[in-house]
Amino acid sequence: MHSATIRDFKNLAIKELQGTSPSPALDVEVLLSHALKYDKTQLLLFAENHIPDDKLTWLNEAIGKRKTGLPVAYITGVKEFYGYDFFVTPDVLIPKPDTEILVEHAVELTMERIGSGDEAGSDAAAHPLAICDMCTGSGCIGIAVMKTLYAVGKVPVEKLPLLTMVDISEPALAIAKKNAAHLLPDSEILQKITFIQSDLFEKVEGKFDFILTNPPYIPSKMVDELLKDGRNEPRLALDGDMALRQAQGPHDGTHLIKKLLQQSCEHLANNGTILMETGEYNAQATADFAGGLGFTTQLHTDLEGQLRVVEMTHEQ
Repeated sequence: MHSATIRDFKNLAIKELQGTSPSPALDVEVLLSHALKYDKTQLLLFAENHIPDDKLTWLNEAIGKRKTGLPVAYITGVKEFYGYDFFVTPDVLIPKPDTEILVEHAVELTMERIGSGDEAGSDAAAHPLAICDMCTGSGCIGIAVMKTLYAVGKVPVEKLPLLTMVDISEPALAIAKKNAAHLLPDSEILQKITFIQSDLFEKVEGKFDFILTNPPYIPSKMVDELLKDGRNEPRLALDGDMALRQAQGPHDGTHLIKKLLQQSCEHLANNGTILMETGEYNAQATADFAGGLGFTTQLHTDLEGQLRVVEMTHEQ
């Protein structure tokens, strides 16, 4: 397509993506909005405007990439999560709407602790709450919690928690750092964040009031099927049984979850809580395993009513 109005491009691109994308109209709209810096209303208002040649070239290439199965977020490099725009690359998982449930509960529980004064008695600045965002990836969970506490919860900087963001992947941590600098530009807030490259808690010290995590929890065979569509998401962030691929054991996606829970017992403060996203197929198994470790558990459902977030509190 060498010259086109927004309307013409939209109609032709939707036809091109039919059969390869489950949401061709939405995909084209997002790509147009990204390329032209227009919102939905502007795309309608200026539908007869011609697309500049350089933008049209990018859009044609973007449609070609989408036809291979590459997600729109990897094409644009941005994904909206919890109302905030996060940078994403194929080094990190694309943030999903269901994970927002975990953030909501984390904000609620943290606000309760801050409001009750449990974090420090009369000296919150010296002893703030401590949060660990384990398997942080893009950083979407920890950053969304911090930004929401500050921007929406009106928590002053001195009462904000200390946040430790951990991932085994160095490229993933680089994206998390970029997102923190972009979304939490206040230097006082950034000073409260520590980034650690570590295999779970191997290089992490100290205890945390909250451990927030969306760890790899998908069984290996399901990951094999998922990645056939060209989505390019990192297996490392999906496969809960990667360490078992050449070993015996139940390949149900819980191998890394169990390892994480066992290590967490040493890193939770008194009455500390873990909020973990799991698959609907292994949420109950996760809760049962945590119960065996002495955790009090509660299951939360996602936007479709499926079991999704396991809340686990450890009284020591």
